Amino acid sequence: MVSINPKEIAPAKLQGYLQGAVAPRPIAFASTIDANGKPNLSPFSFFNVFSANPPILVFSPSRRVRDNTIKHTLINAQNTKEVVINIVNYDMVQQMSLSSTEYPEGVNEFEKAGLTMLSSDLVKPFRVAESPVQFECKVNDIIALGKEGGAGNLVICEVVKIHIDEVVLDANGGIDQHKIDLVARCGGNWYSRANSGLFEVEKPLSTMGIGVDAIPDFIKASSVFNGNDLGILGNIENIPSEEEITIFVNENFTVKAVLSSDDITKKHELAKQYIDNNEVLSAWKVLLANK
Repeated sequence: MVSINPKEIAPAKLQGYLQGAVAPRPIAFASTIDANGKPNLSPFSFFNVFSANPPILVFSPSRRVRDNTIKHTLINAQNTKEVVINIVNYDMVQQMSLSSTEYPEGVNEFEKAGLTMLSSDLVKPFRVAESPVQFECKVNDIIALGKEGGAGNLVICEVVKIHIDEVVLDANGGIDQHKIDLVARCGGNWYSRANSGLFEVEKPLSTMGIGVDAIPDFIKASSVFNGNDLGILGNIENIPSEEEITIFVNENFTVKAVLSSDDITKKHELAKQYIDNNEVLSAWKVLLANK
C-alpha cells in the first residue's frame, strides 16, 4: 500500500488523489449573477445536502490550484448572497461540462453551453430550464478553508424554493431515480451515470471552445442532435476550414456518397456517428460540406 503525507506532494497531485478516491460526487450546477446583473453558470462537484430542516445545500468553489485565483461564482455569491443550484442529469452532461470552460468575466455561459435561462421566483439568478430539479437559494454563510491554491470555500445555501420537472416523478409524487437519470463526478475525465455506470466526458479545452452559440442554426435546429451532441460540437477551438473540409470529403468515399444524395437527414446522421465515435472534427467537416 502507498502511504502519502499530503504536505509532501504537489497540490495538483493531491487534488487528483482526493477526487479519484472520494467519488462519485453529485454536481451543483450553480447559477449566479454579478453586481451588474450579468449571469454566470458553472458546475461544482464538491457538493451535497447537509440538512433538511432547514434545507441546506453546501458547495465549494475552490481556489484555482495553478494560480490561486478565485472563481466568478464565489465572487457573485459573496456580493449578492443568492444562487440557484441546478441538478445535472445525463441529457445535459456535455453542455454542463462545456460551461466549465473559463470564459472571460461577463460571458454568458448559458449561451455558450446552449442552455435556457429561466427566471426564478424568489432570487435573481436564473434557473437552467433543462435541469430536472432547481433549487433557489439564499446564501447564509461562506467559510473560507484556506488561502492557498486548492483551498475550498464552503457556500452554505438555504433552499427557499424547489422546482421539479413532473417527468421525473413517480406515481406517489416522489423523485424516480431511474427517470431523473443523475450523473456524478469521478476522477479525471470520468463520470458516473446512476442508471448504468462509468463514462468519460472530455474536459473542456484549456483554450476556449467556440460554444453552442457559435454553431450554425441549421445544425442546432436538426432533430438528429440532442443537447449533449451540441455540447460536444461546441467544445472545439476552431471550425474546420474549407480546405480541410474539401480534403476530408475527397478522401472518404462514404462521406462523398452521403453528400451526393442531397439527403440532409442522412448527412446529419453520419455526423452523429462521428460524434458518437468521438471524432468531432470529422463530424464538423460532414456538417459544413456543401452547406
